[in-house]
Amino acid sequence: MSPERTHWIELPALRSSVQVARRSVNARMTAWGLPAEICADAALLVSELVTNAVCHTRSVQVLCGIGRVTDDCLRLEVHDHDITVGRLPRCEAGPEDESGRGLFLVQEIARTWGFARSRLTGGNAVWATLTTGG
Repeated sequence: MSPERTHWIELPALRSSVQVARRSVNARMTAWGLPAEICADAALLVSELVTNAVCHTRSVQVLCGIGRVTDDCLRLEVHDHDITVGRLPRCEAGPEDESGRGLFLVQEIARTWGFARSRLTGGNAVWATLTTGG
């Protein structure tokens, strides 16, 4: 993808980075002229993916990216530097739990999503796609 169609930001693996990633992605999508609803969905997805990387890996930095795959498809990615081999944590959040619903939200909002070993960092890469409607 061309640089005009992608945006990457590397952040420390701190909870404060979630808000920075969210604002950065939202600003880029606004510059691309995407509808507010798509911007909100993408910002929520990025927040959840960065939160998981910060809270559930041994990474000291995360790499967050967004790209316009086509005019009607966005791809969001979060890469960590955690080289331990493992699966995404399964969490069954109860009705009173304050956390544990991040991947459920990703599954409900994203058109598709998944994870793989990152070719960029050697850690994990979690990705999601969104339909932009044109």
